[in-house]
Amino acid sequence: MIRRLLVANRGEIACRVFRSCRDLGIATVAVYSDADARSAHVAAADTAVHLSGNAPGETYLRIDRIIAAALASHADAVHPGYGFLSENADFARAVIDAGLTWVGPPPAAIDAMGSKIEAKKLMEKAGVPILTEVEPGRITPDQLPVLVKASAGGGGRGMRVARTVEELPATVAAASEEAASAFGDPTVFCEPYLERGRHIEVQILADSHGTTWALGERECSIQRRHQKVLEETPSPMVDATLREQLCSAAVAAAEAVDYVGAGTVEFLASDDGRFYFLEMNTRLQVEHPVTECVTGIDLAAWQLRIAAGEALPDGGAPGFEGHSIEARLYAEDPANDWQPAAGLLHCLEISGADAEFARPVRHGLRVDAGYRTGDSVSTYYDAMLAKVIAWAPTRAEALARLAAALEGAKLHGVTTNRDLLVRLLRHEEFCSGDFDTSFFDRHGLDTLAAPLVSPELQRASALAAALADAVVNRRNMGHLAGLPGGWRNVPSVAERKEYLLGEETVAIDYRWTRDGLRPDGYEAVGVLDVEPGLVTLEVEGVRTAFTVSVYGDDVFVDSAAGSVALRRVDRFPDPAKQHAAGTLLAPMPGTVTGVHIADGDEVTAGQPLLTLEAMKMRHSIASPHEGVATVNVVAGQQVDAGAALAVVSPVEEPSS
Repeated sequence: MIRRLLVANRGEIACRVFRSCRDLGIATVAVYSDADARSAHVAAADTAVHLSGNAPGETYLRIDRIIAAALASHADAVHPGYGFLSENADFARAVIDAGLTWVGPPPAAIDAMGSKIEAKKLMEKAGVPILTEVEPGRITPDQLPVLVKASAGGGGRGMRVARTVEELPATVAAASEEAASAFGDPTVFCEPYLERGRHIEVQILADSHGTTWALGERECSIQRRHQKVLEETPSPMVDATLREQLCSAAVAAAEAVDYVGAGTVEFLASDDGRFYFLEMNTRLQVEHPVTECVTGIDLAAWQLRIAAGEALPDGGAPGFEGHSIEARLYAEDPANDWQPAAGLLHCLEISGADAEFARPVRHGLRVDAGYRTGDSVSTYYDAMLAKVIAWAPTRAEALARLAAALEGAKLHGVTTNRDLLVRLLRHEEFCSGDFDTSFFDRHGLDTLAAPLVSPELQRASALAAALADAVVNRRNMGHLAGLPGGWRNVPSVAERKEYLLGEETVAIDYRWTRDGLRPDGYEAVGVLDVEPGLVTLEVEGVRTAFTVSVYGDDVFVDSAAGSVALRRVDRFPDPAKQHAAGTLLAPMPGTVTGVHIADGDEVTAGQPLLTLEAMKMRHSIASPHEGVATVNVVAGQQVDAGAALAVVSPVEEPSS
């Protein structure tokens, strides 16, 4: 029996495993870095062990420190979660060698599937369809496009598409460099790229007594940068015949490596019903909750039972009920090339949740969150705030429930992908079920990542913020607050408040009259009620309540139309904080991993000048125009958001 479990991970997945441990009566141990000292997963555990440092390489990826933490806390088993060391066979061996129970597949199975190149050879022998590997040096134009993939790891890192022979060498080099950085292995390979493929995966659960279950398929085709955004089960493109074929191939893949535990076999499928093995993830997947909802199986609990030697029940895998879909809520800015965001999470409230880290009793909404209100999102780790999962009798109902839950969520602080998720869930093509992995290539972010709130209601939200602020200021006037606000013997001069709405400055003029607060320039807007945190306006005949939340200079206004983020404009800005024209500012906190120019170099518009790494992703900082560059940073330097990285000054014309 497992009595005390250490989860060698952080955030949402650690909290998820702890939930199953509580149900099974297993004590829990967390490990945490400096940045995670006050995180949700530490609070959820019975005990916790500190791993000094922040970078994954000195904390969550240190096998010796994880083993030492397990022994020091008297844990008798280790669960790897996903990411970090979850697919590291050496870690599995170290856990076993330390006399601890490894909650995962045998190290030999991890080894077999750890190299995508070798795994494809194994699958071919097992009769599982594969995409034939092509050698980079022998690729001809008729074989294009190709997908360059890292042999190790996952999560979309080390993957690039090459569409011409000329760009292939640079694509291979870039994929290899990213693979080396992310997984410590620069090995890459090429395979044919299906432009309109569907990413379908099958959940596997196998015990050590010879029983392997295939728990149906999941649709994961909505991806950005080869990373999943939405996942659902069942897939809208899979019929009963194809489902049987996929599940049979997945079982054959698992049995070919004597697999034990929970795992996922991933396939690329085409519209004509053909499918090909991509890889096997020898761990629990991020998207496992949708399978739990439709099957009623607690996958994390069964990982623990199987590790303790328990057999799967007789009678075969359970049937499926209804439809479930999951959205990954990220701290990122899709409209700005998916840049990750970091900072203080003032508020994270997703109302209407029927369960947390578990299947709802009946159809409903599940939330698995790794962050809480007041937490800080750091640059060291993945920026997923929460997974929001809807389970309903039909796909249409599940989509509607999930979209409504996300639209009504209070998300204050860091920028998120919430508006994009809602637009995706309501997009005609996605709702039809006829979509594929090239969805984002066909539908631009200019519309998908656009704010949910219309420009008219954005201005109304700014008005609500200004009126609420004015009431707060009046009430803070002490003994003057009780005087009639609108009494004057001459007309009053309008007061003004300014807010930044994105990059636009919105000015709000208003007056105190004998009838209360009244805005200037908003003839189509009626002010019905004003309180410090709640303003009710009538906009073009429609009564709308605006909830106003203030955190210093950051203001968030929520209404039925959605959420609007504003920032107060300082009436008296500090000149020392102003930047010269042409200054390139860090879009997020991170590490400068490359400086590609020197002081005094002449650069062109769009030329990459520096590379910034944050949250495991690399971002190129390009010149906004041609000019002469001055560099303010060096490679390896840590920078905060808004730090001046470089300045591109116009080229001075020679004097005549």
